Amino acid sequence: MARLSSYPPELRPRAVRMVAEVLGDHPNESAALRAVAEKLGTGSAETLRNWLQQDQVDAGQRPGATTEESAQIKAKKEIAELKRANEVLKAAAGTFAAGLDRPHLRS
Repeated sequence: MARLSSYPPELRPRAVRMVAEVLGDHPNESAALRAVAEKLGTGSAETLRNWLQQDQVDAGQRPGATTEESAQIKAKKEIAELKRANEVLKAAAGTFAAGLDRPHLRS
């Protein structure tokens, strides 16, 4: 099961924008990430690094699965799991229905 984000959805694009804006003010990307993480209170620069990298993938600047592609893959997996569960339920329903057709013997 996917983890729910503890951050509001509007924080991610704002943080990525802030990193891009302050990148020139810091000696390297890590320092910029730490500064923005501290300013926003995200606790970890690694979270911002992940957001920045995913934003670069989505923009075509870095190889990898885009957010949309990842969502499609996840949806396909969920559909496959639901189909498997549906087949199990159909088989069980058939078994129970066959049991109802048999005459009951009374002693």
